[in-house]
Amino acid sequence: MPSYVITEKCDGCKGQDKTACMYICPNDLMVLDKEKMKAYNRDPQMCWECMCCVKICPQQAMDVRGYADFMPMGASATPLRGSEDIMWTVKFRDGSVKRFKFPIRTTPEGSADPAGGFGTHDDLNSEALATEPASLGMDAVPTR
Repeated sequence: MPSYVITEKCDGCKGQDKTACMYICPNDLMVLDKEKMKAYNRDPQMCWECMCCVKICPQQAMDVRGYADFMPMGASATPLRGSEDIMWTVKFRDGSVKRFKFPIRTTPEGSADPAGGFGTHDDLNSEALATEPASLGMDAVPTR
């Protein structure tokens, strides 16, 4: 189910040129309507349902209708992002509420190793990908 904007809550990120959802959307689907100062999803069919916009929205104006394998029918999941973690509040149809808290990251910002600890190669003619064969646990990658 694609993301959608709850227009009553959206404030266009206080009139900035680029809203938080526009900044984070990996498919560049979010657009700011300059007249109404509200964001909207310009092509819901192309939405990856990654929930990035839902998690980053400071006004909690973004939502996604969840699938049954993620949450039961009629329930809602609302994220609350802190500086160190994100808390999901799931409200069920019967009125019960459950909260789940997850760290945003497990390493200090800027400390992640792009290669994941694996050596890389610079041979552009090689059939191996950047971290292969070490990441595959092999001595050499089989070739044709």
